[in-house]
Amino acid sequence: MYNRKLYNKVLIKMAKKGTRVVVTLECTEARTSTDPKRSNGVSRYTTEKNRRNTTERLELKKFNPHLNRMTIHKEIK
Repeated sequence: MYNRKLYNKVLIKMAKKGTRVVVTLECTEARTSTDPKRSNGVSRYTTEKNRRNTTERLELKKFNPHLNRMTIHKEIK
């Protein structure tokens, strides 16, 4: 019964041809950081956006664990 419900949800998601697309957000300040105490890792998040409503690149403030603060994350390809 449970597998059937899960299978139906997957089929519904596959059948939709919506305008939502998955985008990756990358920190803009992580590469320019020179703090020796922190690693040079790049912070990335994934999210969805509506292509019809937001045609320009997405830009959000998110937490960067490498810098230990909120930074601006911009959409990448």
